[in-house]
Amino acid sequence: MTANLLFGAALGYAGLVGGLYLFQDRLLYHPVKTLTTDPGEVGLPYEEVWLETEDGFRLHGWWLPQRRGAATLLFLHGNAGNISHRVPLLQRIYQLGVSVLIVDYRGYGLSEGKPSERGTYLDAEAAWRYLVEVLEIPPEEIVVYGRSLGGSIAAYLAATKPTGGVVIDSTFTSLPDLAAELYPYLPTRLLTRFRYPTVRFLERIEEPLLILHGREDALIPPHHAERLFLAADQPKELAILPGGHNDLPFVTSSYWELLARWLRSRGGGRSPPPPPPPASRDRSGPQDRPALARPDRNG
Repeated sequence: MTANLLFGAALGYAGLVGGLYLFQDRLLYHPVKTLTTDPGEVGLPYEEVWLETEDGFRLHGWWLPQRRGAATLLFLHGNAGNISHRVPLLQRIYQLGVSVLIVDYRGYGLSEGKPSERGTYLDAEAAWRYLVEVLEIPPEEIVVYGRSLGGSIAAYLAATKPTGGVVIDSTFTSLPDLAAELYPYLPTRLLTRFRYPTVRFLERIEEPLLILHGREDALIPPHHAERLFLAADQPKELAILPGGHNDLPFVTSSYWELLARWLRSRGGGRSPPPPPPPASRDRSGPQDRPALARPDRNG
């Protein structure tokens, strides 16, 4: 009887390990194809844009232009939903006086293809090229802003392309690091096929860096932000603020005050307007989910 129980437990463990290895992409990427709204619904001026990646996929995005000479922010979102679920954040960012480009990764929203780690890097590069080559924006005027998984992609882009600075919000040091914390009973470092080594990217960045993280983030604990900060060179700034993983931009005005000040120090942006009333702090729709973890959303 005991031998049968042990055999059953071993078989179940092997099945769990095998499933984790084989289906990682489904655990990591949670795209939604249907757009639920657009910036025009909240009164923002915007243009639809289509980009082509180096490996031939067409990506869909929105360009929200400001006055001539304003700084430009490239928004790289998290691992769930699509760009339409970021409209409340776009509204707040646009109010800071910066132009914004947001693009869906391959497989998300109207973008072609299927998401992958290398693919998301190529998608970010395509967005950067659109700003530099099509819109003719000098790289030093581009701030790359990434939330959750998008923070790791933003770090990659800033490590490989010239920019004016990078903002990383609620991001892990690496996917294997996070998986090892979430599943200490599994050999996750051996199993994880996706790396997203944010900490290694930051070691190569020379541009100004701002790291934001929620003190109550239960999905990506704030010690990840502290390790990222230690890995980066100056000039850099770290802010651990009240809030969780997905609600951080919506629960504290300090988030926007810090971001506005940092953008002004880069030569763009303006002071944030008063925070919206609670009813307009929309956190509905698919929210970001940490890799290989329990569900979470929005960012």
